[in-house]
Amino acid sequence: MALELSKSSWKLAFLSGAGKPRIRTIAGGAIEQLETEIGKAKRRLKLPEDAPVKSCYEAGRDGFWVHRMLEQLQVSNVVVDPASIEVERRKRKRKTDRLDATKLVIRLVRYHEGEPKVWSVARVPSPEQEDARRLHRERERLLKERKAHQARIRALMATMGMDAPRVLSLKMVDWAGEPLPPDLHAELEREQARYRLACEQLRTVEKERDRRVKELDTPQIEQVTTLTTLRGIGTTSAWMLVMEVFGWRPYMNRRKAGSLIGLTGTPFDSGGTNREQGISKAGSPRIRSLLVELSWLWLRYQPQSKLSQWFQKRWSTSGRSRRIGIVAVARRLFIDLWQFAEFGVVPPGAELKKTAG
Repeated sequence: MALELSKSSWKLAFLSGAGKPRIRTIAGGAIEQLETEIGKAKRRLKLPEDAPVKSCYEAGRDGFWVHRMLEQLQVSNVVVDPASIEVERRKRKRKTDRLDATKLVIRLVRYHEGEPKVWSVARVPSPEQEDARRLHRERERLLKERKAHQARIRALMATMGMDAPRVLSLKMVDWAGEPLPPDLHAELEREQARYRLACEQLRTVEKERDRRVKELDTPQIEQVTTLTTLRGIGTTSAWMLVMEVFGWRPYMNRRKAGSLIGLTGTPFDSGGTNREQGISKAGSPRIRSLLVELSWLWLRYQPQSKLSQWFQKRWSTSGRSRRIGIVAVARRLFIDLWQFAEFGVVPPGAELKKTAG
C-alpha cells in the first residue's frame, strides 16, 4: 500500500505482486476509513485477513505521526525521502496524486523484492527524540523574528530621517525634532512590542536549554557536555549537533557520517567528461551552515590541531581557496566531533578547555 498524502484527502494504492494497482480515496487523516479500505483491498485481492501489509509514503508536512499510526495498525511502513525518487526526464510530464500513488506502490514492491537503492528511506525518530529538536529550532525562528522586527523599525524611522539605535530605545520624533505622525507612532509602538516579545521568548528558550544542560542526566545531555569541553565549541552549537544528529542517529562508518550532511563531492564522470559539480547539499541545511561556522571558529581557537594545520598548509593561499577549503574542514570536523561525542576520541592536536581549579 502506498499513501499519497494531502490536507483534504489521501490517495491509497494497493498492489499484491504484479497487476494493476487498486486506487482508493479517503478523507485526510481518516484512520477508520483507512482500516476499512485495507480490509476491502485484502478481500478484493483474495488475501487472508491476517496477510501482512507493507506501506510507504513520502516525508512531508504530516511528519511522522502517520508512520506511528500505521505501526499501531500492524502495518510495516517506510518513510521515503521525496528527493531520492527517480523521475522522468521528458520536458513535460504528467503529475497527479493518482499517478504518484501508483508509482510509489510499484517502487515499494521493487524495494521489498531486493532493490534497496530504489529510493532513500528516512530514519524515523522516537516521539521523545523528535520533541528534543523543538527547543533549538524555536530559538532559530525567534532570532529571525527579532531581526525582522528590528529591520522594520529601522526602515520606518528612516522614512522620517532618523536612525534607530541598536537597543531600539526610540525617541518618537522626526529629523526636525517634531512628533511623528499618529499612525506611524502607533505602528512603531506595536512593532516595538513584537520586538520585545521576541526578545523575551528568546531569553526564556535559552534559559530552559541551559537549565536542562545543568540539571538533566541523559545520554544526549552527556554528549552536549562532552562537546563543550573542546575549545571553540559552545552550548548552542553542541546542543544543535546532538539533538539534530548525534543523539539519535547511529552510524556505521565515517563515510556515512560525512555524507549525511551533504558536504561530500558529486563527481560527473561520463565518457570524456570529468568534472566536480560541488557538494551534494543533502541532509539538514541548518547543520551544514552550523558546521561551516564552527570550522572558522575551529581554525581560530584550535590552531595547533591537525585539521587546522592541514587547512593552513593546503588552503591558505587566497580568499577563494579558503572558502572552498572550509567545506572540506567542515566535513572532517563533523566526523571528528561525532567520534569525540560518541567514543571520546579527542581530535588530533585539539585542546580541551581549562577547568577552574
